[in-house]
Amino acid sequence: MAAKTAITRADILPMAQYARERLDRRKALVAVKRNRRLPVGPDATFYFESYETMWQQIHEMLHIEKGGEEQIADELHAYNPLIPKGRELVATVMFEIDDPARRDRVLSALGGIEGHMTIQIGETTIAGRPEGDVERTNAAGKTSSVHFLHFDVTDEQVAAFREPGARVLVGIAHPNYGHLAVMPEAVRAELAKDFA
Repeated sequence: MAAKTAITRADILPMAQYARERLDRRKALVAVKRNRRLPVGPDATFYFESYETMWQQIHEMLHIEKGGEEQIADELHAYNPLIPKGRELVATVMFEIDDPARRDRVLSALGGIEGHMTIQIGETTIAGRPEGDVERTNAAGKTSSVHFLHFDVTDEQVAAFREPGARVLVGIAHPNYGHLAVMPEAVRAELAKDFA
């Protein structure tokens, strides 16, 4: 069965129903997310998104903010672009630094980092395409702690990615943050389901 690539109004549960099911749904999603995350270096983590992760995110926003019908359209508009569309992987990349002073110092040195994120499948490197919603690096050169990246793939790259045991590397090659991570087989197998 092909992965769903968009959430519609019909997919949104009544909030009373979601509230009743919320804890169980959140627990179930923990298992899904386990094989959709990959730390790269000491501070960055790639969270690979899917229909399920974005469905949950939209419902959480509606549950917390209680904006009603008007909010639904806004959330669909915000989160649908982050669902893989069949020939891409989509990642939310977060720089998770607890200490505020260190976080400010690190992010201030990482301007433009959104242009330095890649996925390598075998010998082929795919550059991340930043989501065009807002500029993630400010005029002073400080980057955001959250980035949204699309990795567009060809049919040949999909075939290579789907091969059990395929060598996949996720990297950041910024001059002030150069790190690579080997994608574990369980993560590769889970993400292979994102391709149509």
